[in-house]
Amino acid sequence: MRANGIEIVYEAFGDPADPTALLIMGLGVQMLGWDEEFCELLAGRGFHVVRFDNRDVGRSSKIRGGPRPDVMAAAAGDPGSASYTLDDMAEDCVGLFDQLGVDRAHVVGASQGGMIAQTVAIRHPERVLSLASIMSTTGDPAVGQPHPEALPALLTSPPADGDAFAEFVVAAWRVIGSPGFAADEEALRARARASFDRGIHSDGTARQLVAIIVSGDRTAALRRLDVPTVVIHGMSDVLIDVSGGRATAAAIPGAELVLIEGMGHDLPRALWPRFVDLIVANAERARTLDSTA
Repeated sequence: MRANGIEIVYEAFGDPADPTALLIMGLGVQMLGWDEEFCELLAGRGFHVVRFDNRDVGRSSKIRGGPRPDVMAAAAGDPGSASYTLDDMAEDCVGLFDQLGVDRAHVVGASQGGMIAQTVAIRHPERVLSLASIMSTTGDPAVGQPHPEALPALLTSPPADGDAFAEFVVAAWRVIGSPGFAADEEALRARARASFDRGIHSDGTARQLVAIIVSGDRTAALRRLDVPTVVIHGMSDVLIDVSGGRATAAAIPGAELVLIEGMGHDLPRALWPRFVDLIVANAERARTLDSTA
């Protein structure tokens, strides 16, 4: 589907007549990061669930002809290698709404997807029924920073062979995943192989990382939001420190903060029912507010 001037590949679950829940995935991760079973669980609670590949990921458009991404220069304050920002990625989401005929949606984002979801709510509050920000942060460099042991998982280029890529992903998740919950490494390998077959683009991941860095601090804008919000974060997150989740909830008026012991920077299968319950409860807050408005 063409939206915001690019091709966006998406999948939908559930009844299109139900309220839409848009699921936005994180840095370099395809829509497969929202497992099909998770999407079905959420759809079963009365949502038209949409997952999609962000720009520069999977089968959505790759940005061609722009500057070569320079993560270190961006981190040092030079934005010149940015091909786009989180604002552009948020507009991709709104363009998808337009093409799907969705006036307002429940917006759910994980990691970088949480940053994009926040940006959608900031730029287009009239399009957002509720906001769920999972294992994300505000853009304030004083919070949500990776722990030193997580940096290789963030900055190492993946191998170009499918099996080696799958093992690379499993090794990374052993560092950044949830120590309190058993990891299904075979399922992780299968998802990594499926992602590899759909297309891995390390330059695209670097462009997304530059976009995060140059987009700056959203704290002041988050303070102006008036949307039911739940912020979910793992206490054992080494990729985006839990301080990022705390700061997000502190910035958004009325936000509910849910901190989960043993959760790292992933979405453990054992927690899917809890995530769904939290998203549904937050959406119900939006419905209640709408009915009393």
